[in-house]
Amino acid sequence: MLNLLFVLAGLLLLIAGGNWLLKSAVDLSLKLSIPKIVIGMTVVSFATSAPELIVSINAALDGFPDLALGNVVGSNIANLGLVLAITVLLSSIDVRRSFYTTDWPVMMLASILFFVFIYYDGVLEQWEGIVMVVCLFLFLIYLLRFQKQAVVEEVDEKTVMLPLYKTTLFLGLGGVALWGGSELLIEGAVGLANAFGVSERVIAITVVSVGTSIPELAASVIAIMKKEKAISLGNLLGSNIFNLLAVLGITSIITPIQVVDQGLLNNDIFWMLGISFIVLPLVFIPKGLRLGWRDGMILVGIYAAFVYVTIG
Repeated sequence: MLNLLFVLAGLLLLIAGGNWLLKSAVDLSLKLSIPKIVIGMTVVSFATSAPELIVSINAALDGFPDLALGNVVGSNIANLGLVLAITVLLSSIDVRRSFYTTDWPVMMLASILFFVFIYYDGVLEQWEGIVMVVCLFLFLIYLLRFQKQAVVEEVDEKTVMLPLYKTTLFLGLGGVALWGGSELLIEGAVGLANAFGVSERVIAITVVSVGTSIPELAASVIAIMKKEKAISLGNLLGSNIFNLLAVLGITSIITPIQVVDQGLLNNDIFWMLGISFIVLPLVFIPKGLRLGWRDGMILVGIYAAFVYVTIG
């Protein structure tokens, strides 16, 4: 009963946090005259990736490396197979050229870099973590200097800028609520999963990863409802990049991460690479530069197959 209450309380905090974070992100894009997708891929992505960072560092330091790795790999799969799918089922997203010239390629390169570092020796070393964090900083510098608007914005009513203290307050409250909500949700969900005797890796790749992806879901769905599609798409792409380069990079700098359950290398990592890749052709088929409900159905199907294979 207590675990169920944790799950419900966590969900409520995540919904509130997603709303506050979105308000601050929209206002920041106006104040700084930065395209909203850039804000989505930086400020919102970092805040919504904070639960993965906290969970992964704690898990690695406590001697549960599979929880740290499975959390990130599973979150990246859930971000595209579940969160992006739900987002485009609610409303189609039209994208522009820089999506496939910058945003998607960087996400794919980050995925491949992680694969190369972890697959052959089963260990994410400290120096590899440093390389990943350096790559993240280079990407952010490029993004802030050169990125163009990658999503076709809908014409909406003029947004009035908030006072600076309100922007800061919403940003802080949103980040804290997302973090606290995720902590409650994970504790409740893992408590429920343990009652069924599920292994550490399976818990990480399914229950924990979905729990830590709910901030992305909350922020993206609220963004779609408020017609801030650039923040929604940018948040998901940015979160996957942050999860790999920042979360695993910082965690492995603190303590090297070693794979315990080989299922992560034999199964999970290939699902992550596959679903990351398939987003690109989905953008072009059947209608160019658009993600619609059909694409959402395909992504949900892939995610359902992944969960079935992993649990089975």
